Amino acid sequence: MRRRLSLVISCAALLSVSCGAPQEKQQAPTSGPSGPAAEPVRKPDQPVKLTVADVAGNLQLTQKAIEKFRDGHKDLVSSVDFTRSTAPELPGKIDAEQKAGKVDIDLVLTGTDALAAGASKGLWEKAADNARDVLGSFEDTLQEPAQRMQKLAQGNGIIVVYYPSGPLIEYNPATVPTPPRSAQELLDYAKAHPNKVMYARPANSGPGRTFLMGLSYLLGDKDPKDPKGGWDKTWAYLADLGKNVEYYPSGTSAVMKELAQGTRDIVVSTTGWDINPRALGQVPKDMKTGTLQGFHWVADAQYMVIPKGVTPEKRYVLYQLMKYMLTKEAQAQTYDQGYFYPGPAVRDVPLSMAPAESQKAIGEFGRPEYPDLIANNPIETPLDNDAMVAAFERWDREIGGSKVKK
Repeated sequence: MRRRLSLVISCAALLSVSCGAPQEKQQAPTSGPSGPAAEPVRKPDQPVKLTVADVAGNLQLTQKAIEKFRDGHKDLVSSVDFTRSTAPELPGKIDAEQKAGKVDIDLVLTGTDALAAGASKGLWEKAADNARDVLGSFEDTLQEPAQRMQKLAQGNGIIVVYYPSGPLIEYNPATVPTPPRSAQELLDYAKAHPNKVMYARPANSGPGRTFLMGLSYLLGDKDPKDPKGGWDKTWAYLADLGKNVEYYPSGTSAVMKELAQGTRDIVVSTTGWDINPRALGQVPKDMKTGTLQGFHWVADAQYMVIPKGVTPEKRYVLYQLMKYMLTKEAQAQTYDQGYFYPGPAVRDVPLSMAPAESQKAIGEFGRPEYPDLIANNPIETPLDNDAMVAAFERWDREIGGSKVKK
């Protein structure tokens, strides 16, 4: 069956790659949407050092391709430093650097979380417009859902990976022989088994974020795109569920660790967070996944984002890097070991093009039901920037902020 994708404006994730030590003449920062246009790019006289900041686990999918670009363009790139941070922390750091007039992060690899937070503050340059001469009509090469996700970025970043995401539930069949089949059954299970259901803080978790947005479809809320006025059922459900959630981890890895240790019976998951931890041996292979009645996919993507204030010379190199990252050669690397399954944003990049280790991992740990689930269920786009930020803030304020643990 043909995939259906809601054409609703959403926030796009930013692939964060940052360039290294600042050059002597740093471009004056542009502060906010009303700031001056970015300077035209200039080819550097000497190779530049880039600093790439990852707040989405994206380097699992892209680091090898970035390093291949570096090695093949020694006239442009002297070295690449990779740093990792969290989505809630990065926008504040970028904002401080811009106000100080010294931007040390050149490229950010991010999901919709930091994309939305940074876009709301005007931190990102409009790379989709500024790099048009280099990237051309790159949208035409994308899978249809990825095209929609690119539109949702509102020009703030360039999509690099896409997947239908979730929300799925993942459970231990030894302790949950009859898994919940609806949101109500999940709530009933949590009440009957206190502290055995878990998900992470949505502002820093793909599965947590997808669960937050997907509930409005599962529950039949008035307006799934309006967390302020259209999520009465969702907020009531989350508050009720929260009474039986011991705490909320600040990231998804901790959730999967709890599942693996047997501390929790059911966790919120996605295709990638199901396949990859099992492929890496972090979660037992025999864990199972399922969907809930009324299931809609809430798509996710990760983006390459350039903070305002990066020098024209580095931006020249970054545009060339972005172009390379959208080639089929680079996209085939994004299958990885299922972390963002399937992964490629560009169409016509089959698994057979992926490295042998990727083919082996997905062949062994993938789910045979996933292709049908992807083909036969609606694929929705996430909330737009402002709505997502509002949803995160309300969740922190009213649902779980006081119970978040690092």
